[in-house]
Amino acid sequence: MSKIIDDLKYTDSHEWVRIEADGQVTIGITDHAQDLLGDIVFVELPEVGKQLAVKEVIGVLESVKSAEDLYTPVAGEVTAINELISEQPELLNNDPYGEAWLFKVNLANNNLEHLLDAKQYAELIAE
Repeated sequence: MSKIIDDLKYTDSHEWVRIEADGQVTIGITDHAQDLLGDIVFVELPEVGKQLAVKEVIGVLESVKSAEDLYTPVAGEVTAINELISEQPELLNNDPYGEAWLFKVNLANNNLEHLLDAKQYAELIAE
């Protein structure tokens, strides 16, 4: 069974969002997503400073099985990317909620109502 963390928000495209104390959000892929992908071998992330729109394709995750688009769950400006993931994409398979976060965003607005809570996400992936 996929690990789901209660205090995160989720998307139906299997990204997670953590609201940080400074108001930024950290974004990654879920345990369920990494499990579906299999061994991840390459990650393309957005550039720092890029302005994002909700559900915009902003990167690619490649595994030994397939390549999947990476979507942004929020609107705003990319403030940081996890350089470690570019060098060690396999971390996404080992620690998708911790060391393997993908990027951080300074929100354009605080509207996160379109995101799922842990219970809703659990129901989604159980279908």
